[in-house]
Amino acid sequence: MRREQTLADRITGSSLWRSVVRHGYPDTQRNQALIIASNVFLHIHPVKIKRYATKVTYTFCLGGLSFFMFLVLTMTGVLLMFYYIPAQDMAYQSMKDIEASVTFGQLMRNMHRWSAQGMVIAVFLHMCRVFYTGSYKPPREFNWVVGVLLLVTTFLLSFTGYLLPWDQLALWAVTVGTEIGAATPIVGDQVALLLRGDFVIGQNALIRFYALHVIFLPLVAAFLMAVHFWRIRKDGGISGPL
Repeated sequence: MRREQTLADRITGSSLWRSVVRHGYPDTQRNQALIIASNVFLHIHPVKIKRYATKVTYTFCLGGLSFFMFLVLTMTGVLLMFYYIPAQDMAYQSMKDIEASVTFGQLMRNMHRWSAQGMVIAVFLHMCRVFYTGSYKPPREFNWVVGVLLLVTTFLLSFTGYLLPWDQLALWAVTVGTEIGAATPIVGDQVALLLRGDFVIGQNALIRFYALHVIFLPLVAAFLMAVHFWRIRKDGGISGPL
């Protein structure tokens, strides 16, 4: 007796479903591996991992925490961009308005600020963990360089975000930062002019640091993270204890 075809059977048997789900139910090791390898969200995870990689006391999840805080920063940063005004005479007031007048504005700003500080700490501790466990050794030298670049990018993101309230602390931070750039041998004046956008600190400097903070540096960080995750997979997963 022929079984009546159900709605679920018609859906799973359609060409559209097969174009999305290329493999059957993950009831075998082969199907499990194929599903992970063919899924854009799952393929960054290896099909199998070593036992030591699952121990929280080995990695302390510092890499994952850093990435999670980057996602929180991206989400809250986009929400803050709806209300922040990158103008020299309005930036500080817009920050105060976010805290006082915008619904959940103070929550969003505090989440953004504390996640930024937490990301700096987590990335730094992650680098220390990688160093003390020897995870920078062959064949992972390239990924160590990528990690160092991510650490520098994290510092730059923190610095450029620190300037955006455009209060006295931000003004003097810009002054110190551009003076450090001006101390560069040979090209110091050009570096300072590039950072300020003018011969004095003003509107051009604020716009440039704002563009760095919300566009250029996040894209650099996202690209380096993608390369970092890819190299972990290509190098055989998380390195083992010494």
